[in-house]
Amino acid sequence: MIPFTSPDWRPQVTPGTRVLITGASGGLGQALVNMLLEGPDCVIGAHGANNRNPSDDERVIHLARTFENEGDCAAVVDEFADKAGGIDALVVLSGGIHFTGHWKGMPAEDWEKDIAVNLNQPFYLARAAMARMKTAGGRILLTGTESALHGGSEQSFPYAIAKRGTECMVQGLAREGAPDGILVNGVRFGYIASGFHQRWHGKTESDMKERANMVPLKRGGHPQEAAALMIYLLSGWAGFITGQMIPLTGGDWL
Repeated sequence: MIPFTSPDWRPQVTPGTRVLITGASGGLGQALVNMLLEGPDCVIGAHGANNRNPSDDERVIHLARTFENEGDCAAVVDEFADKAGGIDALVVLSGGIHFTGHWKGMPAEDWEKDIAVNLNQPFYLARAAMARMKTAGGRILLTGTESALHGGSEQSFPYAIAKRGTECMVQGLAREGAPDGILVNGVRFGYIASGFHQRWHGKTESDMKERANMVPLKRGGHPQEAAALMIYLLSGWAGFITGQMIPLTGGDWL
């Protein structure tokens, strides 16, 4: 096993960048907020439907809103942009799985909910952010899953379908945004030890060890590793990258 060791160097965004993060109260969101706060001054919109603020730092604008429809998604973008004086970047980390059994027995309501949360909402958020970025450019970062390339699983089938659709969304939005300087990319995650599987699948510590052993590096990715990659994609160094899904998998599925 190759352990995770936090390096001294941290990627950084341009000072003054205004970043809206949906799903900021989860493991990945908290890691991203904390790493952004370690760098130059920026304004962070931390959205979380559970009312848990990932930081008390004055640079963090706490946004608590439940996404029920397109209007809610547009409203959180508008609220952040109004409070921050604009929006330079959107990172969509919100999502979830609402049925833990085999998809053969999944109620239609849960199927619709998974597609709404993991595909429809990212689109509505991205579209609203692009409208705000049209005159000054910006970055949009969506998230996928490596399992979507392999048909998902019995328990995460609609989630994987939504995430496969997100890959198409990244390409289409990137093509549309390029003339306005709006770069759209995504991160395709493998097993990241962020608490997602325990929260949405009810996995135990033993389950997580078994899952880690399936990865060639014999561990899950650390949330800081995911945050560092996301910040790189938001930084000036990634100015020639758009329409791409960047895998972070530890060699999973090789």
